[in-house]
Amino acid sequence: MSNQDLPTLSFDQHQATVAASGRWQVHALALPDAMVQIDKTLQPVSRDGSVAWDLSQISALDHIGAQALWNAWGKALPQKIVIPDQYAEFFDRLKQAGTLTLPDVPHGAWLSFLSIGTAIQGIANHLLAFVGLIGQLLLDVMQFARKPLRGPWKEVSANIFHAGYQALGITALVGFLIGVVLSYLSAQQLHTFGADIYLVNILGMSIIRELGPLLAAILVAGRSGSSITAQLGVMRVNEELDAMLVMGMPHGFRLIMPKVLALAVTMPLLVIWTDALALAGGMTAASIELGLSPRYFIQSLPEAVPLANYWIGMGKGVVFGSLIALVACHFGLRIKANTESLGEGTTISVVTAITAVILADAIFAIVFNNVGY
Repeated sequence: MSNQDLPTLSFDQHQATVAASGRWQVHALALPDAMVQIDKTLQPVSRDGSVAWDLSQISALDHIGAQALWNAWGKALPQKIVIPDQYAEFFDRLKQAGTLTLPDVPHGAWLSFLSIGTAIQGIANHLLAFVGLIGQLLLDVMQFARKPLRGPWKEVSANIFHAGYQALGITALVGFLIGVVLSYLSAQQLHTFGADIYLVNILGMSIIRELGPLLAAILVAGRSGSSITAQLGVMRVNEELDAMLVMGMPHGFRLIMPKVLALAVTMPLLVIWTDALALAGGMTAASIELGLSPRYFIQSLPEAVPLANYWIGMGKGVVFGSLIALVACHFGLRIKANTESLGEGTTISVVTAITAVILADAIFAIVFNNVGY
């Protein structure tokens, strides 16, 4: 780099003027010789308000060079200064940034009140949108019932395959292991009191009525619920949802209703599958730990678990599946057209779906408190 390109400062004591010249850019300012000369000139005049500054001889300027001058001036423009028009924008931005002030933040009770109010408003908006989604779903189901031949059968079938068939492996594995764990823990306590034969009652009631539906729903919420939200989110990012509206294809009839119907049909079947594998795991552990034969286990199960518990588990499957699909679609449609919103929406969708499932399970426990015992 030639000497003419180096950033330099010259101070005229008679006229009390500092003239800047050369290239005030990052690669030039990084040179040690340039900064040594600049520091020597700046020391006596940088904070002197009576000194005039002339930047008309600068051949090139970037944000780093403007920041170096701005810091030398004490982060304020000198009273006497000549700035070429092409460089004025740099200092205007620095001036605006320097005058930014943080708003007054309320403290104490006011801060807590505003935070609670914002959270309540957000929850209310989600609830209103969710109720609207349920209403639109009912209208779409009525339209589907009136004209079944024009319904989205392919979409329903595809969602049943993805949410049901492809979930058989993970639900079987987790269900079997949960049955083994529950059987071992229960067997140790029952053997202490000589009540080994009641292991069938404990496993049957807990798995068929509670653990089976709940476990299948949590697995489906984490697996299929996140997939549904991500699918709708990607369609939002790629503007496919807007294209569907332009083509006259409603989101509810073609996207939401097939997913809800598919999970409402699939979840009861997955509940039966999970129950069977969990009972098989418990039966295996009971045979090893307590010596209960599989034949005795299977013969005692119908007497230990009344038929009403099977229907309660099936009903939970239908409700849980519908809730998971609705929650996933709700958050999928609210995703904005950026990747950050896609990740946040998918995470919130899974957490909300699992919370909704547990809440619905608690309601089932209260409503059917005296049924099936």
